[in-house]
Amino acid sequence: MNQMIAKTGMDKRIAEIVAPVIEDMGFELIRLRLQGGETPLLQIMAERPGGGIHVDECAEISTAVSAVLDVEDPISDQYTLEVGSPGIDRPLTRLKDFDTYEGYEAKIETAEMIDGRKRFRGVLAGVENGEVLINLDEGTIGLQFDWLADAKLVMTDELVREMLKARKASAIDETKYDDIEAEGPEEE
Repeated sequence: MNQMIAKTGMDKRIAEIVAPVIEDMGFELIRLRLQGGETPLLQIMAERPGGGIHVDECAEISTAVSAVLDVEDPISDQYTLEVGSPGIDRPLTRLKDFDTYEGYEAKIETAEMIDGRKRFRGVLAGVENGEVLINLDEGTIGLQFDWLADAKLVMTDELVREMLKARKASAIDETKYDDIEAEGPEEE
């Protein structure tokens, strides 16, 4: 499990338990984080392989994951489970994400200093030979995927427009359902 999906040892252990369940349901695990607090929060982000997820699908994943976590019991204390979508300003956790979102602005943070810096913000330029390419003001640079500690899209007007367009395109196809006819007095 790569560190972008699951960072800590506990995150990785839980991800190894839940990822097969999520994948068997036809979804992909995007990110998993166990966050501390009075009542710990287990946050799972998932989506369909082509992108997107509906609220009822999140509920189905939650039910399935809860059942397996109850059996495996990796978290000894009581916790809250939250299953959701990656959102518009989604985390980029897999190498393929950097190709998928080529042309969009992103913030990337590396684990170690690279040329005197750890934070990079620019437009994604795809992937080449295992490197994430990003266009910065000073030019295009390549960062080894293994160097990355965190990456996410930056919410811009263009990104919001594209995501709304994609959501509209994947909306329910009303032609698959029967028309509902209004009952009332017939016209003469």
